[in-house]
Amino acid sequence: MRSILKTGVLALALAAMPLVALAGTLEGVAIGAGTGAVIAGPPGAVVGGVVGGVVGGPDVGRRHRHCWTNNSGYRHCAWR
Repeated sequence: MRSILKTGVLALALAAMPLVALAGTLEGVAIGAGTGAVIAGPPGAVVGGVVGGVVGGPDVGRRHRHCWTNNSGYRHCAWR
């Protein structure tokens, strides 16, 4: 039973990998469809989703904060 569960979890992880690679595109579709629906209703949602998919969205999960201390002892941080 455990081997079937492990195999299922592995298959699910492998199936989800393409969605992670398209994260910017999926976010763009969601933002575009939501904005289009608010402005122009259902036709706007379709058009906004298509435009959002082409343009893409922000890469929300791929940035991290990098901090360092300079020679004078001051701490600086930047997003990368």
